[in-house]
Amino acid sequence: MIHPLSDCQASVPASTNVWQFCVILPDAQIGEYCNICSHCFIENDVIIGNHVTVKGGVQLWDGITLEDDVCIGANVTFTNDRYPRAKNAEWKLEKTIVKKGASIGAGSAVLCGVTIGENAMIGIGSVVTKDVPAGEVWFGNPAKFVRKV
Repeated sequence: MIHPLSDCQASVPASTNVWQFCVILPDAQIGEYCNICSHCFIENDVIIGNHVTVKGGVQLWDGITLEDDVCIGANVTFTNDRYPRAKNAEWKLEKTIVKKGASIGAGSAVLCGVTIGENAMIGIGSVVTKDVPAGEVWFGNPAKFVRKV
């Protein structure tokens, strides 16, 4: 289902829901049985696996990969440029990977170039500045190890 008030330019499987006020650029790859909630923006060089939930207010910039079974909470902020400047000729894209089964809590911020491991969980409002190993819970600003899942 693609809501009529979204601007979905990509090919999206019939099993995936795209809700109102979303913009999905034409080269984005969206998997089966996903739920893209309202007010999301997805650029071209983005890969979203199967069974992924992206809650409202999330922007997925070029270079972001969400593997299968990932859950992204509302208003999570991703980046893809470590040193952003307007009209920067030396701009360098840094890719971010969220591995299978990982969850990122609402309002968190994720620095570009990191990998969040399989089944990891990021607590609400955290600031992720480095790689998170598989199967760990991280929380805080900056996010730190709390416990194993």
